[in-house]
Amino acid sequence: MTRALIDVEMSFRVTKPGRAALSVAVAEGGTVDRSALEFLGQPVPYTTADFDHGTLVHVLDLPLGDVKLHYTAERTLRIVEPAAITDAELVLYTRPSRYCPSDRMGGIAMARFGTLPTVREQVDAIVRYVNEQLAYVVGVGGPNDDAIDSMLAGQGVCRDFAHLCVALCRVIDIPARFVAVYAPGLSPMDFHAVFEAAIDGHWYVFDATHLAPRKSMTRIATGRDAADTAFLSTLGSEIEFESSTVLTTVEPDLPDENWSELVTLA
Repeated sequence: MTRALIDVEMSFRVTKPGRAALSVAVAEGGTVDRSALEFLGQPVPYTTADFDHGTLVHVLDLPLGDVKLHYTAERTLRIVEPAAITDAELVLYTRPSRYCPSDRMGGIAMARFGTLPTVREQVDAIVRYVNEQLAYVVGVGGPNDDAIDSMLAGQGVCRDFAHLCVALCRVIDIPARFVAVYAPGLSPMDFHAVFEAAIDGHWYVFDATHLAPRKSMTRIATGRDAADTAFLSTLGSEIEFESSTVLTTVEPDLPDENWSELVTLA
């Protein structure tokens, strides 16, 4: 039995009390063995909100002052059947979005990938193209950079790789969605971003960074792009973010990765 162990600490200072949305919980999908959120120091009241694909968001009522939180989870890794795409997902995940402006990228996507004979070949070619065209550089880019910005810069972090892949898929009518995950084996360790594409009517996970094995990844949040999956966003409060530490490990060993294999994300 293989287990994924997750440990997250986060610190920030609240300069204006109010609410905030925290998205660090493992997605609820029947595979979570243990999940707990606690606050160190002053207590923070919260409620939870459920979103599609098992995404669980904690809505915090932040008091003034320093806040430090600790989230832990444990999950048994299991092989799952690929989820079938719904008609609603087909519509939603082929449309342009804030960070994936596919309506402005038609030329390059159609020329490079539009004539390939199968969807599988198209997605594989997109992942290979993004892996070769973007250099993974920690700390580059900005929070407002979209897929076009990353493509022109030729570098980015995981969210930029995922955004570009999603946008290129959507241009050629392949449904694609952005996924925030925990990724054991990632170095340096942090929150990670990948994407899912629909092939033959089912969702499969891809990662153009090639930085961690997909079979040990754990879903946190799923959406159109990073705007839907931010790990912390204010809802009337004002905060000064100080630090975060993410540690995810697998017992007993990391699984092998075969990048040509179709993998599903629980």
